[in-house]
Amino acid sequence: MAIQKVLIANRGEIALRIHRACHEMGIQTVAVHSTADADAMHVRLADQAVCIGPPAAAESYLNIPNIIAAAEISGADAIHPGYGFLSENAKFAEIVEAHDLIFIGPKPEAYPHDGRQDRGEAHRGRARPAAGARLAGPGQRYRGGQGDRGASGYPVIIKAASGGGGRGMKVCESEDQLETLMMQAGTEAKAAFGDATVYIEKYLGNPRHIEFQVFGDGNGNAIHLGERDCSLQRRHQKVLEEAPSPVISMEQREEMGAVVAKAMADMGYRGAGTIEFLYEDGRFYFIEMNTRLQVEHPVTEAITGLDLVREQIRIADGHLLTLRQEDVEFRGHAIECRINAEHPRTFAPSPGLVKGYHAPGGMNVRVDSGLYAGYRVPPYYDSMIAKLIVWGHTREGALRRLRRALEEFVIDGVTTTIPLHQALLDDAEFQEGDYTIKWLEEWLAKQDA
Repeated sequence: MAIQKVLIANRGEIALRIHRACHEMGIQTVAVHSTADADAMHVRLADQAVCIGPPAAAESYLNIPNIIAAAEISGADAIHPGYGFLSENAKFAEIVEAHDLIFIGPKPEAYPHDGRQDRGEAHRGRARPAAGARLAGPGQRYRGGQGDRGASGYPVIIKAASGGGGRGMKVCESEDQLETLMMQAGTEAKAAFGDATVYIEKYLGNPRHIEFQVFGDGNGNAIHLGERDCSLQRRHQKVLEEAPSPVISMEQREEMGAVVAKAMADMGYRGAGTIEFLYEDGRFYFIEMNTRLQVEHPVTEAITGLDLVREQIRIADGHLLTLRQEDVEFRGHAIECRINAEHPRTFAPSPGLVKGYHAPGGMNVRVDSGLYAGYRVPPYYDSMIAKLIVWGHTREGALRRLRRALEEFVIDGVTTTIPLHQALLDDAEFQEGDYTIKWLEEWLAKQDA
C-alpha cells in the first residue's frame, strides 16, 4: 500500500524540505512541533500539526512516546526523521515499525548495534570497504572510561556515538586529558542526542573531509552519487560544502564510489547513507557512516538531478532504486553555504525577530529555509537558519554565482554569517580550493590578528 501521510519528526528547513517533497508526490504531511516552533513555516504549511512538548528537545523532538502518539492521532502511516534528533536512533526505528508505521530510513538492523555510531567494529564488520579504502583503525568505544585508552596513540578524537555535527566531539592530546574530555563530550552528547556514549579514533594531522553519498533499496541494489567536500569547518561544524571535491580525480571517485556502493549492496542497505572519510596524502581513511540524510544533500542533488528525499520515500514504500549506477551522470559544480544566526566573527548566537527577509533568486540558485519576515528565531536549537545552494557548469562559475546570490540575500533583525561567506569568497586559497579541515580556523585567527 502506498504511503499516504508522512509525519515529519523534525523541525526547521529540513522539515520544510520533506514537506515539499511529500506534497509533490501527492502525500499529506503532519508537522510535529514544540511550543517554541508553533509559528514555524513547516507547521503552517503542513496538512496537520501536533504539538509534542515544551521547547527543550528532550521533552519534544527527542520524546519518542509523544511522536508515536502524534502519528497515531493524526493517522500518519509513515515517519521521516530528517537529520539530527532521532534520525540515527535504532530504538526509535524499531518502535516506529512495531506500531505498524513505515520508517523512512534504514531498517533498524542496519544501525550498528544499538543504533549508535560505533564506527570501529560495527561498520568494519558489516560494511567493510574493499582494498583501497585504507581504514584509519578507530580505537575502542568507551563507556564510562572502560577500554584500552592508548590503543590508537595520541592525539585522538572523542566523538558522540549517537550523532554528529561537532556535538560531543573533543580532540585529546594526551592521556591525562582523556577522562576530563570524555566526560565533557559525554555531557554534550547527552544534551544533543539523549545518549552520553562516546568513542575515540585516531586524529589525523591536516586532512580534508570527503564523504560519499550512497543509496540502497534493501534488495541488494546500491549506487553512489559521488563525493562532497566538507572540509571547511569550525570546531568540527561544517560551514560550506561543495560537490565534487576540488582535489578528487575521476579515477578516485570511480574507485571509492565502487567500494562504498558494493559495501551497501552486500549488507542489503535501504535508503540514504553517507560514508565519511578523511583524505590525506592521496589516501582515504574511513571514519564513520551516517545512516540518514545529510544537511549538505542539496549539492549532490544539484550535480545529479536526483531528488534524494523523494527517493527515500519511494524506497521506504517498497520500490526499487530509480537509477542504476551507469545511469548516474555528474554535471557541473555545486556549493552550499550554511547561514547561521550567529555573529560572523565571534559566532555568538543571535536569536530574535526577523524583521526583513529576501531570498536570492535567479538561475540555479536555491535557498532551503523556513524564515519569513515576522518569524522569531528561537534560542533553543541549532543556529542554522538557511542554506544557500548554487550550481555552475564549472567551480569558477559556481563561485561567481554564489557571490552574486550572497549580495542579494537579506535577513534583517538577527545577525547572520552571510558576511563570513562573502569574505571567504575573496580569499585566493579558497578560490583555488586549497583548504583542509584546519584551514578555516587558521584563516579566522588571521582575520582577528
